[in-house]
Amino acid sequence: MDLPQGTLDLLILKAIALERQHGWAISERIEQISNSALKVNQGSLYPALHRLERRGWIKADWDVSDNNRRAKYYRLTKKGQKQLEEQTGAWRSLSAAINLLLDHS
Repeated sequence: MDLPQGTLDLLILKAIALERQHGWAISERIEQISNSALKVNQGSLYPALHRLERRGWIKADWDVSDNNRRAKYYRLTKKGQKQLEEQTGAWRSLSAAINLLLDHS
């Protein structure tokens, strides 16, 4: 399923809201929570992570992963938490409006 523009940012912010994660874990988390309906390819994920980092919404630190490899771990910043709340509200409002239109007979 293709994601509407801007949706990937929201999904990434939500995926790391509870705990820091490396890129592969973020894509796995999105797929898991969506019951495999949403799959984020690496070619979209990493540019989005870099964009979010440039905006100050996430911060990255190097650490060792569970399989003993160096990995960049991403976490939400205060600015990112605020953005997540704003985007979540906007998404819910938009979804409600679209549902009204779709359900209208």
